[in-house]
Amino acid sequence: MNIPQAQLISHELADYLISDSLAKGFSLSFDSRKHQVVVEDNQDWLAKIYLPWTVQWSESIGLLENSDSHFSLVLIRAGQAVVGYFHQGVLLDHKVFRAYMVRQKQGKSQIKYLKTKGKSRSGSRIRLAETTQFFEEINDRLGSYAAQFPIDLWGISCAKTLWPYYFSSAVTPPFTSKADNLIELPFHVSQGSFEELKIAGELLQKYQLILSEKGKNLISVFPESDFDPTQKADW
Repeated sequence: MNIPQAQLISHELADYLISDSLAKGFSLSFDSRKHQVVVEDNQDWLAKIYLPWTVQWSESIGLLENSDSHFSLVLIRAGQAVVGYFHQGVLLDHKVFRAYMVRQKQGKSQIKYLKTKGKSRSGSRIRLAETTQFFEEINDRLGSYAAQFPIDLWGISCAKTLWPYYFSSAVTPPFTSKADNLIELPFHVSQGSFEELKIAGELLQKYQLILSEKGKNLISVFPESDFDPTQKADW
């Protein structure tokens, strides 16, 4: 599990890179939908720094540790999903959901099957009923997190083909598809499992850097002891 083309960096190096970029006259902006700081030279981006979800960005201060961070993740795959609640980076609650959604012979989810074939046999109706319940139970759990905790960020990994069905569930999620604090996870999740949830939660607590080709030439002063260009964000 990794962010494509990203490399792990330390907090110290991230802070140094931001300060050095400002000293060189580059502009900084914060993309809340990706929780990343973008370094730009005129209209060209040079660097993108993914911040840990336990760290906030302040226009006046810069990197600011959130001593009371709350975030939740939902990883959805056809037939299986997992949700989790993290406080100060620690996974405190999770639940795995399963549903009979995939046609065994075709290996295709019932939603996709009906979209192409439009069948209504008994097995299809069962799968559709379980699909409906699947999304409702997921959102019910997320709703309980929203009711109990001041969630700062929501993270989601879900195929776009499932979004219309997920967000139109009778039990709606505690966020909209366009919410500023909803972030699509920038890495591939293969399963909606507890193991993947733990790995994703750990990865989201790391600083990660992507440099453009231009950025590699302009942002080149790194303490060798802190920065290894061969170190990938791979789990």
